[in-house]
Amino acid sequence: MRSNLLTSGVERTPHRSLLKSLGITDSEMDKPFIAVISAASDYVPGHTHLHQISRAVKDGIRNAGGVPFEFFTIGVCDGLAMNHKGMRYSLCSRELIADSIEVMLTAHPLDGAVFIPNCDKIVPGMLMAAARLNIPSVFVSGGPMLAGIAGGKKVGLSEVFEAVGGFTGGKINREQLGDFENNACPTCGSCAGMYTANSMNCLTEAIGLALPGNGTEPAVTSARLRLAKETGELIMQVYKNNVKPSDIMTKSNIYNALAVDMAIGASSNTVLHLLAVAHEAGINLTLDDIGEISEKIPQLCKLNPASNVFIEDLHAVGGIQAVMRELSKSDLLDLRQRTVGGCLKEQLDKAKSADGVVIREIDNPHRKTGGLAVLKGNIAEKGAVVKRGAIDESMMVFTGKAKVFDSEQEAVDTILGGKIQSGDVVVIRYEGPKGGPGMPEMLAPTAAIAGMGLDGSVALITDGRFSGASRGVSVGHISPEAAAGGLIAYVRDGDEIRIDIPAGKIELAAGDSVIAERKESVAVKVKEGIDGYLSRYARIVTSAHTGAVLG
Repeated sequence: MRSNLLTSGVERTPHRSLLKSLGITDSEMDKPFIAVISAASDYVPGHTHLHQISRAVKDGIRNAGGVPFEFFTIGVCDGLAMNHKGMRYSLCSRELIADSIEVMLTAHPLDGAVFIPNCDKIVPGMLMAAARLNIPSVFVSGGPMLAGIAGGKKVGLSEVFEAVGGFTGGKINREQLGDFENNACPTCGSCAGMYTANSMNCLTEAIGLALPGNGTEPAVTSARLRLAKETGELIMQVYKNNVKPSDIMTKSNIYNALAVDMAIGASSNTVLHLLAVAHEAGINLTLDDIGEISEKIPQLCKLNPASNVFIEDLHAVGGIQAVMRELSKSDLLDLRQRTVGGCLKEQLDKAKSADGVVIREIDNPHRKTGGLAVLKGNIAEKGAVVKRGAIDESMMVFTGKAKVFDSEQEAVDTILGGKIQSGDVVVIRYEGPKGGPGMPEMLAPTAAIAGMGLDGSVALITDGRFSGASRGVSVGHISPEAAAGGLIAYVRDGDEIRIDIPAGKIELAAGDSVIAERKESVAVKVKEGIDGYLSRYARIVTSAHTGAVLG
């Protein structure tokens, strides 16, 4: 046991004395010590109830003969951080979370861990830590928020952002805007659509590090508490069998997760995070690999923001296990892989069959290719990512004139000011991992475009990234980014940009001589006034096409 470093032998007498000051008994000294790592906080809606989840986990650990020790990580709510300086700290919090867990569990070596994330960067940060530490581990999230009701229909957070654009554009009045504000987010939990948090919780289940239901069981149900307690009991079995993350986070299971990613139309942020998790696990995964998988996997689900179907609806028809069972019918998963609950094949034998509506059958998908697509071209030599499953078919091939902005806020002000027109391609640059720094999400501009009724005639491209709540032609992760001298730094107003999603292409329609002249005459901008953690992060973060990991 790792905890023997704290509990065994004469030399550990001082350590045992300190543990006894916590109330640990002599009999407990001989039992496995299990870390319970929670992201609970009082002002993140996805995390405010995690104290209750962790109590259930600890009860389960004690039921099965272990001794739980809880500690906490930071956690940024992307919704609250959106469209101001705080968003620059969201992606880079992922590395802080992984590092802080490494510090805690190395300084205080315990025998296993239950991870309790819920929102955007906490899930991948914890997955990265689990891969790095490689001790027996199980995940249980806090679960999704229920959808709200506004304007007589089910809505989530993305509709609130879009309502701002609708109000500004005169499409709804103040009372209707207040209806969204008061009713769109009715419970605790991660926001109700297939946004990044729910995407990553679903993929943790698909990877095999969480029990069935982890990604979709609503936050407010007693079943979520039972799942937490069962997870606490399960970690003791995982510990006894010495099953480690490296036994589960294999290349095949990562590929299984990517197949699910494409089938459910998950957030484009999953690309960043799965690249980073694979990096920590020592698995060679590239953006090209993800693109190839996307072309092979049909999209079976179309969830909010791409439709009015929410996570709770997916759960009601069998959740991620039912999606995986349907994929397995065409041999699109490796069923030999291990999960924390046992063999994947045996697990899926118990799953529901696809209902044909929320989860389409494999021979009748929404599309024959995955919900995400990788694009390449002269403006994105190393690649870019788009949430193909949230785009109207009429916009799959689009050519427009560039309207260039060097910051998100400048673009938002212009969009809400009514100065973006049909046929424009909004270009937001210097918002990448280094240039942002922190690669902020761009939900505000995409929601403003949608809210003003322009999502069917305007595209947006950026070296930043998008919320899972974004929809429309929103091409992000453009690499190399502007701050690294990528071609996006040299785009000018009026330039023609061609986007061909079925062909996987994105091009600036400018000749080589024009591009060469611009590179000679235009200097790459360097943001001033960046200090503290952001300054250190900007110096060492790598490109989005490699997962924006720290070099």
